[in-house]
Amino acid sequence: MSDEATRRAMDAVNRVFEEQVVGQGRFEALAEVYTRDALILPPGGEVVRGLEAIRGFWQQAAQALGVTACRLRPFETTMLGEMACEVAQGEIVAGSGTIPIKYVVLWKREDGAWKWHRDIWNASA
Repeated sequence: MSDEATRRAMDAVNRVFEEQVVGQGRFEALAEVYTRDALILPPGGEVVRGLEAIRGFWQQAAQALGVTACRLRPFETTMLGEMACEVAQGEIVAGSGTIPIKYVVLWKREDGAWKWHRDIWNASA
């Protein structure tokens, strides 16, 4: 797969997160976003391990914050063979307003598809 094709595949996964998971509340679609043994490192929280725990985290967080939308804007992607590192900015639209964020996602190919394997983010000041 060329770097351009990989970037398109990654962009499609990011759209699943933005449109289906956050926009429509379809948390089952997280199986298309995260690897089975993914980790997330939320700001101010403990490490969340595995797809089921990540699904529970996002459901609770979206409800608690009143999240209605998000936008992800990668600006740097480094290919590392069967993995890739994406650095990005974005924003979360919640009941309290728009929250600017920055994040790093370590991508991994799982069953032929690119997915988020490690995910860490925090608010931009």
